[in-house]
Amino acid sequence: MIFKLPIEETLNKLLLQEDTDKDKKITKEDKGPKNFTVSSEDGKDYEVKGTYFLSNLLQELALEKKLGKSEAIIPLYKIEEAPSSRIPRMIKDYFWDDLTRTIDEKGLNAILSDDKTSGGIQRLYVPHDDEIGKAYFKNIQKQKGNVKVEILPKNITPEYVKSINTKPGILALKLENDKGVPFVVPGGRFNEMYGWDSYFEGVGLLLDGRLDLAKAMVDNFCYQIKHYGKILNANRSYYLTRTQPPFLSSFIREVYEADTSIGLDWLSSVLKIAILEYNSVWMLPEKRLTSNGLNRYLAEGIGIPPETEPGHFDEVLAEYAEKHELSVMEFEEKYASGKLTDKDLDTYFIHDRSLRESGHDTSWRLDDCCADLNTVDLNSLLYKYETDFAHLISVYFNGELVDGKGVKTTAGFWSKRAEERKKLMNSFLWDPDKKTFFDYNIVSGERTNFESATNFYPLWVQSCSKEQADLLVKKLCKAFKAKGGILATTMTAVEKLAMGKEQKQWDYPNGWAPHQMLIWKGLLNYGFEKVAHEFIYRWLWMITRNAVDYNGTIPEKYDVVACTHKVYAEYGNVGTEFDYITTSGFGWMNASYQYGLSLLPKNLIISLDKLEDPDTLFSKT
Repeated sequence: MIFKLPIEETLNKLLLQEDTDKDKKITKEDKGPKNFTVSSEDGKDYEVKGTYFLSNLLQELALEKKLGKSEAIIPLYKIEEAPSSRIPRMIKDYFWDDLTRTIDEKGLNAILSDDKTSGGIQRLYVPHDDEIGKAYFKNIQKQKGNVKVEILPKNITPEYVKSINTKPGILALKLENDKGVPFVVPGGRFNEMYGWDSYFEGVGLLLDGRLDLAKAMVDNFCYQIKHYGKILNANRSYYLTRTQPPFLSSFIREVYEADTSIGLDWLSSVLKIAILEYNSVWMLPEKRLTSNGLNRYLAEGIGIPPETEPGHFDEVLAEYAEKHELSVMEFEEKYASGKLTDKDLDTYFIHDRSLRESGHDTSWRLDDCCADLNTVDLNSLLYKYETDFAHLISVYFNGELVDGKGVKTTAGFWSKRAEERKKLMNSFLWDPDKKTFFDYNIVSGERTNFESATNFYPLWVQSCSKEQADLLVKKLCKAFKAKGGILATTMTAVEKLAMGKEQKQWDYPNGWAPHQMLIWKGLLNYGFEKVAHEFIYRWLWMITRNAVDYNGTIPEKYDVVACTHKVYAEYGNVGTEFDYITTSGFGWMNASYQYGLSLLPKNLIISLDKLEDPDTLFSKT
């Protein structure tokens, strides 16, 4: 059955009847009759019933309207499409393209016109040693009066970065043939390429056959390392002193193994740059490498992170303002300008910027201590770098590779380096009594005992023994299982360390896509298929239930206990604000759906479409 519908007339009638809260969506909270009649091409009336099917109709009308049509031709199957077919189809056909950006003449308008510009001036910062970029963007500046191109100095210091915080701008990325190499943004208010988000988006892109975009993002990462010295938190000027969790080796390996016809020249080039990043960003003594041989996050910078919302640090600043007998506003102004100094507060912000470098902004696990921690997640990821380097050099380069400085490096060297790290992780991070991994505080000389999903990263990188894996899975199922998936931290940890304080977005009761995806694969690595399938189902059920009830909403994060996207901690929830239809979702959430669906057995996909409650479903097994 096919419906040929006048778009404006049908939209207006549908919204008037069904969108009773006037938010331009049809959700379970609307109080309409949940029954709307349309006529097919052969003149037969058809009743569209229920929130999900009505919202599908609304979305299809919106898609046709976006194409500039006055009349929509909509087949019945798109209205009554099963969620496990519709959600991945929307992600593959619409969301990835809508989230794609380029730093070039065509792409700059969308990026430079967002609310992160300052004083109406659209600033673009270009590396001093990118001759192609300098010439290209200077030419754009001549053509566009509202674009201001700034050339970065050779030596980018924290002092310099602070000096340009009052005139923020986007940072240039790679150009090829006068076109920007594309990248995928997280969604919503984000128009920049983020560090670890990009890897997880890449997992979804590869599943959806978008090798072009995944490879392009690796190329942009390599550009960042070459010209900015690191993979950036994101390509904004105020992130120049901060990196993010290291996933480049995994990204390179997965892109290349998806299509080896890319060629060994490409693999050799990007692998050398990844080794450069490993050595120059992560392995400098007394920086991110600590004296015990393990690593920490340690972001540079001066003062208050400028990207935070007004008032974000008021609770912290109030304590110091009282000490200096000033109001919070007066203290903040004097501290920011350098008229007043406070070493303790300086230390707090070292920890805070390092916490943001970790990607977990924010969590009580890392608050006011991050730079003192050998974290389980970071050391696991660097173990993965070492084993990836060993694998790629062994398989594709006959066991040895000449790096970017002309020095020969071998697969054996990296295997040995990985084994050394594994021993250190077992010595410092593994708690034999509590039978799990914890972050290690290099100042106190003790493990933190903070229960976090990041403690399970060794499953993903396969650095733990089978005995350790068995113990970790018992802990995971006992303490981290929620109705909607895996908790970011346990309730016990939050109560112990943050009693009476504000909720942080990376803590209980929230759950996040990267944790789910890494732990699923980790469980499968060690043969825990049934456990993995249950956790995958719980997460996909929550996303599907939410999309069915809320007009296709795919948000940034969830409360996995209440199974809701209505999460208001700190920065709110990106991906929930749209009219008629979301055409982008949220990057790593999209990827988690595609990835989870690729791993789920067919019988559980059938249950997913029926929205069978996970607690009921898995109580049977």
